Amino acid sequence: MMFKHLFPAVLLVAASSTQAYDGTHCKAPGNCWEPKPGYPDKVAGSKYDPKHDPNELNKQAESIKAMEERNRKRVENYAKTGKFVYKVEDIK
Repeated sequence: MMFKHLFPAVLLVAASSTQAYDGTHCKAPGNCWEPKPGYPDKVAGSKYDPKHDPNELNKQAESIKAMEERNRKRVENYAKTGKFVYKVEDIK
């Protein structure tokens, strides 16, 4: 085999890559995230606070309610007629 001489080098690289990164102060093994210097302990009220609009956050809940209502109409129609109609507008 012509790659037989590369095998020890591959093992050395694989063994060295399994050691954990220790460039930060870890709270627990594998939990080494640190905020940048100057980042506040509490985000609320700081310049990093995203200040989400409640109406924007509510949009997904409203769309899910509308989807469930359309599905309820489809199921009721299927139970009555035995045919599945995708377009709710076509249900009489």
